[in-house]
Amino acid sequence: MQLHQKILTGILLLLTGVLIGILIMITRGSWIPPERVEVRYTDVARSTQPIEPAPGEEHYSPSFIFRDIAKEIIPAVVYIETDIAVDQHMPNDENHQFENQFWERFLPRRRAQSIGSGVLITPDGYILTNHHVIDGAGDRIQVMTHDKKQYQANLVGSDPSTDLAVIKIDTDDRNALVIGNSDHVDIGDWVMAVGNPFRLQSTVTAGIISALGRDVDIINDRMRIESFIQTDAAINRGNSGGALVNTRGELIGINTAIASESGSYQGYGFAVPVNLAMKIGQDMIEHGEVRRAYLGVEIATVDHQRAQNFGLESVKGVEIRNVVPQGSADQGGLVTGDVVLKVNGFQVSEANRLQERIALMRPGEEVEMKIWRDSAEMTLEFPIFGMDNEAIQQWTAADVPSREELEFEPDTESGVRQESYEPGFTVAELPNPGNMSQNELVVIRVIPESRADVTGIFEEDVITNINGQDVSTIEAFNTIWSEATETEADDPVTIGLRRNGESLIVELDLPG
Repeated sequence: MQLHQKILTGILLLLTGVLIGILIMITRGSWIPPERVEVRYTDVARSTQPIEPAPGEEHYSPSFIFRDIAKEIIPAVVYIETDIAVDQHMPNDENHQFENQFWERFLPRRRAQSIGSGVLITPDGYILTNHHVIDGAGDRIQVMTHDKKQYQANLVGSDPSTDLAVIKIDTDDRNALVIGNSDHVDIGDWVMAVGNPFRLQSTVTAGIISALGRDVDIINDRMRIESFIQTDAAINRGNSGGALVNTRGELIGINTAIASESGSYQGYGFAVPVNLAMKIGQDMIEHGEVRRAYLGVEIATVDHQRAQNFGLESVKGVEIRNVVPQGSADQGGLVTGDVVLKVNGFQVSEANRLQERIALMRPGEEVEMKIWRDSAEMTLEFPIFGMDNEAIQQWTAADVPSREELEFEPDTESGVRQESYEPGFTVAELPNPGNMSQNELVVIRVIPESRADVTGIFEEDVITNINGQDVSTIEAFNTIWSEATETEADDPVTIGLRRNGESLIVELDLPG
């Protein structure tokens, strides 16, 4: 009993102390009971109606424009998946991925899958896509539409030089895109890209046109045509073959490539202009192949120095460096040294833009060219030949000349006489293969970005004359070269070349 009494006494003393402390704080005014917090409720007005543009903003607000366009475009863009046997030709790009399934380890044949996109251009199932999406697939092309229906597609035609292809699915009730005019596209225009990146079907991105007429050297074909529309709308793996549309929902390009160090979007995407894509596509649908017209020339973009040499008021045009004998250009009156300013009224200031304009034409059509010759403008009109022209056939079938650097030891060790010249090229005096008793001067080295390189002198060119005087030895070349370079006149040196059995002339500017 005494222990319990002690515990109770302690508790009582503790409570008494707390009570005395509270009384002291109250008497000193240092303790104030907390105020009751008033909680306020706010009614949030939530809209249950779809957002509508304010009066007068229907045609100006991008959010409403993009939403409406997406509804129209998405059903016309399809997902493409192909199955490619490894022992067949398989493109070397990021769209093709090996299947690592268990049983594949025991089978002699492995497969790779290619993914991409396509655009329905007709209600009866013709689809425009990229050549690299279906390359090597044969008849193993699967198409899935936006409504999840699957189709086995047939290959109609394919063109490596433009990286375009047409496939066909069996349907007659599909939404097809309205085809726009890529000639009316301008830098800064709003665009949308629709495709299936990383198998994420029906993905829509937006951006602007960043540049036009881009040549990014991605098509591995001798007769390649690259004049891409550049956009900052996000394009990734799987977008290839998808749609690039303007703010009216019109197809203006076929998404084809990205510029990236990582393999994913880094701000630059490229699309084939729809005018070129539709010309190629229509040829495939109507004829089963591309019927391409060829000018039959070697060309180069005019730079600042060449523009001054030609007497042009501004840097513009495309220089004709060489003409295929009996080809379209040759029979039409074009000669080496002409500068093409316009093709069918369309200004061309880059070599690939000239290629694009010719690629839009069909064999037999007449081309109108405004050219610059002898410091004056003139107009030529002539028909463009196709593969039915013998000269064009031989030219397109010719092997690409090797540009590997020829290696020679110093004169004292090899006996091969050679000499380098200040504009950036080196020549060697070698036996003439057609007559071993005679020599000829062969260009064995050209320094990149030198005046010789910019002028158009290639390694393995044979120098036949200088300023109209024939040369076949180093001594003869040096004599005429010294006379030309020691004069105070600013006239360029004219060098005659033989390249792949054809003759051409270049004008090499000398330092002032």
